Amino acid sequence: MDLNALRLFVDIVDAGNLSAAARKLKMTRANVSYHLKALEEALGVQLLRRTTRHVEPTPVGAGLYEHGRNILGEVAAANALINSMGKSLQGHVRLSVPTGLGHALMSQLLVKFKHRYPDITLDVVFDNRIHNLVSEDVEVALRIISTPPDSVVATEIGVVEWIVCGSPGYLAAHPAPRELADLRGHAIVCASPIGQKLKAFGTRGHGADAVREQVALEPTLSSENFAFLKDGVLGDVGLGIFPLYAVADELAAGTLVALLPDYRISVFGSRLYMLTMPNRYQTMATRYLLNFLKTELQVLWPAPRQASTQADATHGED
Repeated sequence: MDLNALRLFVDIVDAGNLSAAARKLKMTRANVSYHLKALEEALGVQLLRRTTRHVEPTPVGAGLYEHGRNILGEVAAANALINSMGKSLQGHVRLSVPTGLGHALMSQLLVKFKHRYPDITLDVVFDNRIHNLVSEDVEVALRIISTPPDSVVATEIGVVEWIVCGSPGYLAAHPAPRELADLRGHAIVCASPIGQKLKAFGTRGHGADAVREQVALEPTLSSENFAFLKDGVLGDVGLGIFPLYAVADELAAGTLVALLPDYRISVFGSRLYMLTMPNRYQTMATRYLLNFLKTELQVLWPAPRQASTQADATHGED
């Protein structure tokens, strides 16, 4: 069997439809369809069932896909071994990180990684969506979510603690909120989910005595860029809702004040996960990046201010 034809078939199944595969392969849809038909005719079997929106492997196609993934992985491993002989570690990794986490922690870590492995090429995407890692050609994604999708391999890095905070200047002119519902009376600075209202969840108490509250908010200042939002809160625009890692230094310095200390707050997700695709061959460069990020992030990751802070959000991410 032609290895290029096998790779094309695997790419089509990974992409989910012919149009997405064509974009990934930088081919026309008609060309992809032509090569798929030629492969099916050469094998004498139907490999895919086609609809207007997606393709689904037949039983034979599913078996060929699994074998094809393994074969292509072994070929990639052999090529990587040959290419690395007598050379420093090389390769290309496409990494997707949330915007806020990227600015707060990842920039310094990725610079450190590049100094350690200068011949590994990093393609870093700042993105807050839960997307199809295959169609986006992403090897590694970091996401703040409560429950990772079943379609990925998820490695938990740490618990995300959310903080409601304000500047001393803003709090001098406005009464500090005592209950979660009091946030409605304040200007709110926070990232906002696309196409829906921002909902903040708060839990007071523990165990059977825990009380869970919810409030819908409309931020007066919203962005995916936490550095910008933090400048707004420091500039007395309103109260901010941030993950602890984004404001830990300001809280320690007193330039921001943590509020609602009796609550465990959550707005998007409750844990940081590192996501990869199952059955995708991981190059040496990808494996080194995964190990590096897991080790370094767990060292840097701020421990919750309260050991009991294990807030579980119901949706979304940073």
